[in-house]
Amino acid sequence: MNLRRKACSVVTALLLSVSLFAQEETYRPKFAGDPARSESEAAALGYARVLGRAEGAYKKKHGEYASSLQLLVGQVSFTKRMIGADRGDYKARFKGTREGFSLWMDAKPQPGPKHRSFFTNERGAIRAEEDKAAGPESPVARP
Repeated sequence: MNLRRKACSVVTALLLSVSLFAQEETYRPKFAGDPARSESEAAALGYARVLGRAEGAYKKKHGEYASSLQLLVGQVSFTKRMIGADRGDYKARFKGTREGFSLWMDAKPQPGPKHRSFFTNERGAIRAEEDKAAGPESPVARP
């Protein structure tokens, strides 16, 4: 009886751990039309959307785009913490001028599933590439 109870506990623990592992592997979209394929991509795309909204608010207020990330602090929901280039599994590169801006979200090399790289600018579309750095000519990000 005791051996049977232990075996049942072991089987239950294995099934629970397998189901938890499977849940971590699948990404659930955050909203309808979410182009992200993983939590890391969702975070990178969220950063790009916030930066785009902050640039839009800055332009509306000042008549030009921000030339640095520091100037965006306090615009919409852009915070001081967001100035850093390290964005988890991604590295952000920003270039701003009075006429426009560009943001590259480059996936860091890592083991496991590969992440796409992203690009956005003052036009607003977020573009993606599977195997190289994304740019203005890359296709629009799709799920």
